[in-house]
Amino acid sequence: MTDRVRETPELPPKTPGLTLISYEGTPYRFDPGALCLELLPTGGPGAFARFEVLHEPADLAAWARRSRLADGLELAVDEGELSDARVFRDALFLLTADRAHGRPLQPRHLEIVNTAAAEPPLVPRLAPDGSPAWAPGATGTRLLSTLARDAIDLFGGPYADRVRECGAHDCFLLFVDTSRPGRRRWCAMEHCGNREKARAHRARNATGQA
Repeated sequence: MTDRVRETPELPPKTPGLTLISYEGTPYRFDPGALCLELLPTGGPGAFARFEVLHEPADLAAWARRSRLADGLELAVDEGELSDARVFRDALFLLTADRAHGRPLQPRHLEIVNTAAAEPPLVPRLAPDGSPAWAPGATGTRLLSTLARDAIDLFGGPYADRVRECGAHDCFLLFVDTSRPGRRRWCAMEHCGNREKARAHRARNATGQA
């Protein structure tokens, strides 16, 4: 069994990234480094379908509020857009995993992302007080376009070679390493980083006692 995490809606982020909770019930901060990659922990293809959290349109709107998008987005999502979001997420999941492992990107996954990007995106604007806001008419389709364009910027940009999968043996969270050194290995040091260090320490002790 993997130590896959579940998204929790109780702790809205104050900084970019998501608050996730492990099966042990411990919350920790996971910053995948890009807006589009924040969608991936909501479920996924194949075996990851059991982690699905986008069950109804309101779930996608709730995810958008927890994402790094600016506050105040009033998103209208229908059932068709919810279905499209799950298809888009699964394609993006597989594209990101392929990129992380140096595999060729599959045309069918690229087509899903490119098709989403061709739609009009969410429209940002400035509020009278100078704070970021959103134009009326935000829909699930516009949200997917914004995510798809972010993915295109990521995979076609300077950080494309830094797309990675967590180095823990039982974690499959995907992220882009935006740190200056470029040596990030874990989804979160406080979670998988510490677990793997403890695991390696136990293994060394066991070898020394053999």
